[in-house]
This record gives sequence, C-alpha cells and structure tokens, in this order.
Amino acid sequence: MGLILEITDVERLLDKFEKSSIREMKLNLDGSELFLSKNEYTQKTEAEAGPVLPAQKAESPLLPKEAAEAAPVVQAEKAVSGHAIKSPLVGTIYLQPAPDKPAFVKAGDQVKAGQTVCIVEAMKMMTEIKSDVSGTVKEVCVENEDLVECEQTLFLIKEA
Repeated sequence: MGLILEITDVERLLDKFEKSSIREMKLNLDGSELFLSKNEYTQKTEAEAGPVLPAQKAESPLLPKEAAEAAPVVQAEKAVSGHAIKSPLVGTIYLQPAPDKPAFVKAGDQVKAGQTVCIVEAMKMMTEIKSDVSGTVKEVCVENEDLVECEQTLFLIKEA
C-alpha cells in the first residue's frame, strides 16, 4: 500500500526543512520524487535531463501548487554589469563589522582597491573580502547573513 502525503504533511516538511541545517533532501515515494535544496546551485544527477532548478521552483506531484507558491524562491544570480566582487568560499556573509555598526559599504559608496567590503564566515573563521578595484558600489547583490556560494557575486563595482 502506497504512502499518500496530504498538503499539511508537505507544509510541515517544508517548514522543518527550512528551519533545519540540512542543505538538500530527496524523498522518493512510490515513484514520485520530491527534491528540496537551499543551495543556489545544485549538481545534476545522471538521471536528470535539462537544467537543475532549485526545488522551490520545481513542480512535483507531491508538492501542490499552493505549497509551491508559498515556498521561498531562490533568485538566480543576475547578469553581471560592472566589475563583480565574488565570494572566494562558501559561508555566511556579514555586510557590517558588528551588529551595532554600519555596513562596510552600500550602493553609491566609493571604494578603493584593498578596502574591506564584507566578511565571510566559514567554520568559525572570519575572512575579510576586499575590493580588488577602485570605483563606485553599483549594487550589493546579497543580504546580511545570507549563505553565499563560492564564486557568487557579492557586489558590482563601476570602476573609476
């Protein structure tokens, strides 16, 4: 006898997944598959054809349309226009030196090459991210305390 998930079961599963430290989860039930991922980029498996999308955007027989609309959506990285400052590692980004301090930089600020623009924390190690060019901060592409991936664009700089 097959297992049937009700919408409330799926909603509880999504809620628990979102609050957990688990980054990816795959659930197979009688030939139906539900794949959840908090990662911006997901590796392709051999069985999958075409591009891999974050689970929040994917349609699944186990995830009714209402639950899919309520699920958070991960935005794909925007097309780069200007010099991109990218994360050298996976971790949590901090846009300010301390919670009670102002941001290192914000859109419209002038930056100099070598100036600290944020901090990425990985495994309790704080890594200062410095601008490699001088110019104007055109866009801050992340939010404070976001989980960032390696090579993810953090800032766009219009070079001077």
